[in-house]
Amino acid sequence: MSISHAPPDSSGPDISPISTSKAETDEPAPLDLVPLVPTSSRRTRVPRWLRRTTGPLVLFALWQLLSSTGVLTSDVLASPGRIAHVGWDLIDSGSLTSAMTTSLQRVAIGLLLGTVIGTGLALVSGLFRIGEDLVDAPVQMLRTVPFVGLIPLFIIWFGIGEAPKVAIITLGVTFPLYLNVYAGIRGVDSQLIEAGESLGLSRWGLVRHVVLPGALPNAMTGLRYSLGIAWLALVFAEQINADAGIGFLMVQARDFLQTDVIVVCLIVYAFLGLLADFLVRTLERLLLQWRPTFTGR
Repeated sequence: MSISHAPPDSSGPDISPISTSKAETDEPAPLDLVPLVPTSSRRTRVPRWLRRTTGPLVLFALWQLLSSTGVLTSDVLASPGRIAHVGWDLIDSGSLTSAMTTSLQRVAIGLLLGTVIGTGLALVSGLFRIGEDLVDAPVQMLRTVPFVGLIPLFIIWFGIGEAPKVAIITLGVTFPLYLNVYAGIRGVDSQLIEAGESLGLSRWGLVRHVVLPGALPNAMTGLRYSLGIAWLALVFAEQINADAGIGFLMVQARDFLQTDVIVVCLIVYAFLGLLADFLVRTLERLLLQWRPTFTGR
């Protein structure tokens, strides 16, 4: 039996090699990337100024509540409303403005003198070994003496005018600045000093370009701390036979048992200290832009 083979049908399907499919020639479709957002940033952001003012507002609300319910009597502590009224009367009469001006002048002079003395001693003691041998021990001895205990001596030496008041503030400012600037100078990395020497920097060049920038963060911290001590020293200084200033208003209010005036003066002290700290922090951000720091999360 012979088997005949039928010729291929020209009208049949083309059996030529299969061409590459479209799925093989086209590039894969790009994936949709979803950015990963940290969990901390997914929470609703509350403005920072609102967070910073929440604490004082809650404190004032609690104060007002205790005063309204009679828990705090006016003899112990006046209500916020009463203090606001008294404060406005003092501003309207001009006595509070005059007292603030006088106190600010005393703090400014004492801060300037203390900054010059404290920074100068720290530079001498930090940059030179012989300076450390001669300066550091006496400064450490004087630092341990409470500056308030020197008030009687200052009165004997300088009288009862402005000089003892400024001297107390100056003494209170000097030691924090000295300690922080000295620690900043001695805390500079020795490898940076060696790198500067290998680059051919002179001694003054090392001080200017390596040591002082490295000590600047500590110096700013010392300045902030010194401002707080300056306002504390002012409170004691204005008890020395003062006839003007915020402390003078407090002494008068104490004699007449006016707790509302005393609280007004304390609030003024607090706000002036907060304003001074804000100015120093602003200066710190301007001078230390080169230093990346952790700002919290």
